[in-house]
Amino acid sequence: MKADQIIKNAKIFTSDKENLQAGALVVKDGKFVYVGDEAGLSDYEGEITDLGGKFVMPAIYDAHVHVTIPVGFEYADMGMRVEGNGKQEALDIMEDYIKKNPGEERYRFILEKKFLNGDDIVKEDLDAICPDAELLIQEGEGHSIWVNSKILAKHGINDDTPDPVPGLCYYVRKDGHVTGNMYETATEVPVILDSSMGLTDEQVDAALNRWIEFSVNAGVSGVFDAGLPGFPEFHEKVYKRLRDLDEEGKLPVYVDGCYVVTSHKEAEKALKELKRFRSEYDTEHLKVHTMKIFMDGTQKIHTAAMVTPYVDTNTVGSTAFTPEELAQLLKQLNEADLDLHVHTVGERASRTVLDAVEMAKKELGDDFHMRVTCAHLEIQDDADLDRFEKLGVMANYTPWWHAGEPKIAATWLGEERAAKTFRCKTVWDSGALVTWSSDNIVFGDFVTWNPYLGMEIGMTRKSTDKTNIYEYARCPEVLPPADQRMSIEEMILGYTINAAKQLGIEDAKGSIEAGKDADFLVFDKDLLTAEKEGFSYNNPQEVYFGGKKVK
Repeated sequence: MKADQIIKNAKIFTSDKENLQAGALVVKDGKFVYVGDEAGLSDYEGEITDLGGKFVMPAIYDAHVHVTIPVGFEYADMGMRVEGNGKQEALDIMEDYIKKNPGEERYRFILEKKFLNGDDIVKEDLDAICPDAELLIQEGEGHSIWVNSKILAKHGINDDTPDPVPGLCYYVRKDGHVTGNMYETATEVPVILDSSMGLTDEQVDAALNRWIEFSVNAGVSGVFDAGLPGFPEFHEKVYKRLRDLDEEGKLPVYVDGCYVVTSHKEAEKALKELKRFRSEYDTEHLKVHTMKIFMDGTQKIHTAAMVTPYVDTNTVGSTAFTPEELAQLLKQLNEADLDLHVHTVGERASRTVLDAVEMAKKELGDDFHMRVTCAHLEIQDDADLDRFEKLGVMANYTPWWHAGEPKIAATWLGEERAAKTFRCKTVWDSGALVTWSSDNIVFGDFVTWNPYLGMEIGMTRKSTDKTNIYEYARCPEVLPPADQRMSIEEMILGYTINAAKQLGIEDAKGSIEAGKDADFLVFDKDLLTAEKEGFSYNNPQEVYFGGKKVK
């Protein structure tokens, strides 16, 4: 057979669990037609490339990122990072900046809540330092904001405005009055990105092309886009551009899209919209077949839903759905051949999903065929760890988060639970399907989008001065439990064939096997034996999508 590409003398990690290693491969018409030892190359004609023992692996799939939100942030400056000792010092820093930069329509800042030393900011504080313009502060984790009265008035938010999901997505109130502090996505995203609908197609494309360039360079050939909550109009605006780019042959990265739900009351409308999205956004590299739910929030602001109460507040957070409500939705999604992806940070959030799947499966039996994925899984109850495998629910982790200071989490979880976070190895060893992701909301410099950073911290559960990450984010001590560190083989499998299974494209993608798309990466360094510390600086020397060299 005449072939387009013949490669020999390579160290190939195939991600085909039946045949993980190979030494040669053959590509024809964008597909692998042979993967095996060099003896099998005698059946093929064409120019042979001797890789001299270089490492080859399948292209990477990032199984939970945000493609649409960062487009808005590209043009909505995140603002200056504020670090101070207490509330007054933080306010003084912001006031000084505003005085030195007069005339801006909206001032934006980023502030970690820890710098407030237990105090909080209210709209009157912000009105005092910025009475004549809009002022927005985003908490460093990205799940809450503070705004002044001008922004509240612009969006019609007042004391009578109902909370989208009480206890989860809500407007903080004091004595019945809104304070200007908003928690979680349904409240904050429309405010943060309120000017984004005015972006031109050219601006949207410019932002997307920066992300595409990074993805190609890193060897990321596909992603699950975890969507944009609370602002479906802008979400669709970006999907229209992704569709147009693909129809013009300018989208080499596969985007598995979604439609986002932030509360149970939105479910009926969201199901109709998801079906419409599936029909309207269906090109070679853009598919939409998944509903995304923000089941809970984050631990830091105590919106993550817990089984055991937070030790500092004795609260447990809230979920967007009850198990019974979600089970009903699962049956509707299953009937429509649609999938579900759920933000589940707290132990009760993932339990809600597992309970709902158990209910739906009990009723539907073998007719239950949809894919269900829980994302993030920062803390899980011991009793739920083996239920992912038993119920066929996929577990998605964001491994670059798997380095941190447990003493901080202990202030709200207690020492025992804080020492048992991100137990991905236990879930993996149970036989469940585990995938990896970067979960970013800003394109920026793409440092934390780097899958090789995810691989490094997934293997080490720490970040040192050898790690390609921001200095302020380094945590050189191993995050417990240390036995949750993964092997490089497990990291690669989670980023390749497992992720392809989550996206439902495993028949064509995710591994180097005859009949599949020829998406593969070539490295100078053998990743299987590379040093774990500093692994994040790896990058493919050559990248092939569909048999075509794109790098």
